[in-house]
Amino acid sequence: MKSNFYLSAHRATLAGIAAFSLFGASFAHADVDTSKSTVIATTKQMNVPVDGQFRKFSAQLNFDPAKPTAGSANVSIDTGSYDLGSDDYNKQAQGKEWFDSAAYPAATFVSSAIAPAGGNQYRITGKLTIKGKSQTVVVPVTIASQGATQTFDGSLPIKRSQFDVGTGEWKDTSVVADEVVIKFHLVASKK
Repeated sequence: MKSNFYLSAHRATLAGIAAFSLFGASFAHADVDTSKSTVIATTKQMNVPVDGQFRKFSAQLNFDPAKPTAGSANVSIDTGSYDLGSDDYNKQAQGKEWFDSAAYPAATFVSSAIAPAGGNQYRITGKLTIKGKSQTVVVPVTIASQGATQTFDGSLPIKRSQFDVGTGEWKDTSVVADEVVIKFHLVASKK
């Protein structure tokens, strides 16, 4: 049970990071439809992939494909909303060894630069903060438009240890891997 929890918590961290990065990269002058959007963190426990999803988040986005370098993003994810599909695992993920949601209720991403990477691809640089620890990350994002809707897709590998997610007995990466991949699919309505 601890192994599954650890993997889930690790994925939650990655999911949060991915969500921040993704939001930062793609949504400008748009309303994010959280009912159609997903932020999933995938980690490996004993080399088996485990997924977890954040259910609550908010984003302030400003992005114009004609002027991508002028864009900005500020994303906040509720660390207590991480869902591993089990109330017991969810409570463990909120605990001090994982997200410590009581002390750190939000993980954030604040963009500092957006650069075109060819076609509908962009690289968004920003500060990701989880559990009071900050790292500069670069998130690759693919943006597609169809009618009044824009979608933003990408994935970002991070190391949970850089954010103190998984402390105490969970610090050992032989059972739950250090790398977490945050995958996101964000759907927004153009304003």
